[in-house]
Formats: sequence, structure tokens, C-alpha cells
Amino acid sequence: MRAYIISADSMAAALRRLISGGRFVCRTCWQRSLSTGRGLIPRPRPFALLLGTGGGYLGYQHYKKRFQQDEETSPHVATPTQVALYRSFPTRFLSRAWGRLNEMNLPTWLRKPIYSLYIWTFGVNMQEAAVEDLHHYRNLGEFFRRRLKPAVRPVCAASHLTSPADGKILHFGRVKNSEVEQVKGVTYSLENFLGPQPREQLDSSSSSFRDVLLSSPDTDLFHVVVYLAPGDYHCFHSPADWKVELRRHFPGSLMSVNPGVARWVKELFCLNERVVLSGQWEHGFFSLTAVGATNVGSIRLYFDQELQTNAPRYRKGSFYDRSYVATDNQVLQRTSEGGVALQKGEAIGEFNLGSTIVLLFEAPKDFVFKLQPGQRIRVGEGLGAH
Repeated sequence: MRAYIISADSMAAALRRLISGGRFVCRTCWQRSLSTGRGLIPRPRPFALLLGTGGGYLGYQHYKKRFQQDEETSPHVATPTQVALYRSFPTRFLSRAWGRLNEMNLPTWLRKPIYSLYIWTFGVNMQEAAVEDLHHYRNLGEFFRRRLKPAVRPVCAASHLTSPADGKILHFGRVKNSEVEQVKGVTYSLENFLGPQPREQLDSSSSSFRDVLLSSPDTDLFHVVVYLAPGDYHCFHSPADWKVELRRHFPGSLMSVNPGVARWVKELFCLNERVVLSGQWEHGFFSLTAVGATNVGSIRLYFDQELQTNAPRYRKGSFYDRSYVATDNQVLQRTSEGGVALQKGEAIGEFNLGSTIVLLFEAPKDFVFKLQPGQRIRVGEGLGAH
């Protein structure tokens, strides 16, 4: 009987220790804190932390499993009312708040537990990071934007077109009838995605928007979509040797670009905020588009410091252009002979969390992708050949 009483007392004591991390602290503990100066700031309790984060992790796994199951079935597209309701959520404000939170410096003792939890949840490979010491990253933003060791992402020399980011291949193929598939069975308008093109006025009105982009009857228009998950490397690189002539910024919603949501919301990539870089490469038209998402309102270009995304002064439904054709000292002297010259594999920008990169490019009609839907891919790996 006494053993039972001791066990109950032990459980009660453990419960008091757990609760003492919050507001309910016994009078003796409070007096001891006043006299010693210690204990006024509650220390983190591993058991309570495990309960909270473990529940969140299980919820995330259930969420991921659900969308994996959804990918095996035919897409169920949301109604306009459902999309309007989703867009009414203050995702832009929440993303700005998340961005400010990411830039708040963490105490040194708290960095390793927080980052270790993130690494465990999303499967981050810190052995690839240029700095593996978790205490080095002062805040979540620095951790998300961590650089990699130079040798871990070799650029394929045999392919003229390589992956711009680490991630998952959502979809790829030819562009037909000026409609692009964001995932299999769900499309978006090419014209709505890129916006009006200057050369459009020079062509006959009977030409489709897709035909306007093509410079030769021997070429075709191709696309590939790369989804960056929260655990992926968040910088994106130039997929080819090309020149950027125009940067077009579309303010918009910041809905999730998770593959499950991409299967649910038609024209998701046209509704979300995005930055379109368009120009020319060896075969003609080339564009790289960075698509924003929930908590990823910040899209940064290293060669263009003027770009500001998810800013309150922008209005949805409009777009803002900046031409790189004319020499401009504000582009860090990168413009020459009409455009910003980028080399294959060169780092050109970053997200604050995971998001999506869309490539649209002109290539010979015999171009063949060397990809599989849903496969994992890394920066510098070849996408195809002709």
C-alpha cells in the first residue's frame, strides 16, 4: 500500500514539474526564485515539447499521406466558390508575419533543438550544408537559406538544360493549345501565366499565344515544373546559358503549391504571386518563373535588388515589368548586349521556404525529357536532350 502512495506522490511531483513550465508555480518555488534570481524564466520541458511537436509531426505525416493517396486518383478540381473562399484567407499578411518571425534571432541554446526538430520532420541532409554546425544559424531564415558545399551539386556538362532546383518533378512535356499542365489533368493558361508579350503585336491575330513565342517552325514549346518541399535546398540556379531580357512581377495570392493543392485548384500558378524571368537561349524563347506560396511571399533575385515581393503597396491582378535590355547600373553591371547573361548552374535567387519553379522554353521538336513524373531531382542534373 505504501508503494502505491509513493508512486502517486511521484506522479504528482512530476505533474507539478511539468506545470511549472507555465503560469502555475507553487509559492515555495516562487519564493526560491525571488531569493536566488533563478527560475523566473521558465525552462523548456522536454516532455511537453515532445507532446506538442510529436502531435504536429503526426499531423504532418497524415497530411502528406492523404495527398499521396490523392495523387493516385483522378483530380477533383475545386469550384470557383471554394477557390474564392481559399483566396479570402489573409495568406499575404500571414506570410509577411512569418517572414518577420524567421528573421528573429534565437538564443544559442534554443537553436539546435529547433533546427533538429525541423531536420527530423522534413528529412534535411545537413551533411551537404556548407556549415553543419546548427548554432551558426542565428534565425530560421538563415537556416532555410543555408548554402551547400560546392562539390555536392555538380552541373551536368553533357546536358544543355539542367534542373534549376532541388525538388520533385510535378509535370513536364510539350505545351499544347496554349494550355500548360501544372499536374496531370489540371491546366492553366499560358497567356495568363506569362502575360502579354511585346512580339504579339507583330504577328497576325490568328496566331495562338504559343505560336507567338516560337521563333522557328522547326521548334516547339516545352515545360517542366519542379516543386520544392520545405526540407529542400531553397536556392534556385540558372538551368542553362541564357540572357534574361525582362523581369515581370505578378502580385497575387499565396496559396499552397503542395502537389495535392495543385491538383485541386485550377490555374493555381496564375493566381499565386510569381516572378517571371524571360529571355533567349540557344534555341529561342526561354523563361524561368519562381512561384510564391503560403509563407513564401519573399522571392529574392541576387542580380536585381529592386525586386520586392509580397509588399502591401502592390495590387492583385496587375503586373510590374523591368527591362534588362537597356544598360542599367542598378543591375550590378550584369547587362551587356541586351540582357542579363546567366551561366548554367549559377545561383540566381532564393525562396524563404519551399515553393515551385516553372521552366518554359523553345527547343527542337526532337527534344526528349529524361525524367519520370514524381521523381526527385537535384540542382545541376540533366533534364533532357535532343
